[in-house]
Amino acid sequence: MTDTDAPALLQSALEQLRLEGAIFFRSELSEGFSFESTPQQLAAALHPGATSIILFHIVARGTCWVAGEDGVRHWAEQGDVIVVPYGDHHVIGGESPAELVSIMTLLDPLPWEQLPTIRHGGGGARVDLVCGYLHSEDPLFDPALRVFPSAFVVRLPDGAAAEWVRASVTYSMQEHAPPTNLSGSPQAMRLPELVLIEVLRVHLASAPAVDHGWLAALHDPVLAPALAQLHRAPERRWTVAELAAEAAVSRSSLDERFRQVLGRSPIRYLTEWRMHLAEDLLANTDSGVAAVARKVGYDSEEAFSRAFKRAHGASPSHWRIACQSTATR
Repeated sequence: MTDTDAPALLQSALEQLRLEGAIFFRSELSEGFSFESTPQQLAAALHPGATSIILFHIVARGTCWVAGEDGVRHWAEQGDVIVVPYGDHHVIGGESPAELVSIMTLLDPLPWEQLPTIRHGGGGARVDLVCGYLHSEDPLFDPALRVFPSAFVVRLPDGAAAEWVRASVTYSMQEHAPPTNLSGSPQAMRLPELVLIEVLRVHLASAPAVDHGWLAALHDPVLAPALAQLHRAPERRWTVAELAAEAAVSRSSLDERFRQVLGRSPIRYLTEWRMHLAEDLLANTDSGVAAVARKVGYDSEEAFSRAFKRAHGASPSHWRIACQSTATR
């Protein structure tokens, strides 16, 4: 398979995702604000029978940050998309300090005939979010596999994708548009699905082995348990023997399976996965290089910098500066 095949393969795989019950609603915030949310608690209310939920926020105006359980703040500006793929507990805040409140205090009591518009803040600069909720049984969103960080930000490059997302924001922000209704039109229900697929395509484009059977590997009985461990604890000093034990196969069998399906050894996959996570931390957080190094499994900043430079052709600091200078804002 050639490198040029990878985007088409990824796009095809994502288009086959089964996403259900997509809905939009709006958050109208003002500086300063800070609220915590555990979307998983609303899964059954938003999608009857669901036990898991996927949440994303399109930043339609202003600047905000999101932090998962690790407390690291991922910053997002107008046009960026915040993704909380497993409905985990997270906090969203603005640039100004503010008292943390629960989102449940900002919502009308259940059940809802219409999804409420969240209004909260201290009356300063406006920050508007368009929020999408979806449900999927695909392993890509299995909390056990942890394919994604608990919360992350995607910055769409200039082009058709960014324009399409901006058009979706415009549509959803119109007062006469139906996405705030729990029984919205088929067109409105499809919008969040298309936004999420496009955002995931951009985010996963740099994932290791995307040019091979990476998404298919999540269904593989040998690879799935090994990948789950690597994704859950990428900072751990994994050995092939430990991963093979998790998959209940021999070391040679696991190594062979990685090479057949993913085109690389388990340890090379781990290294590339760490670099994939480091990209997000460098691009969207204020964490220093040393902190990023520790989070992705390196004991020293120097060792991490060498590995990152081998993978990207630039040191983490220079890569971050280049990323910030070319970001669409």
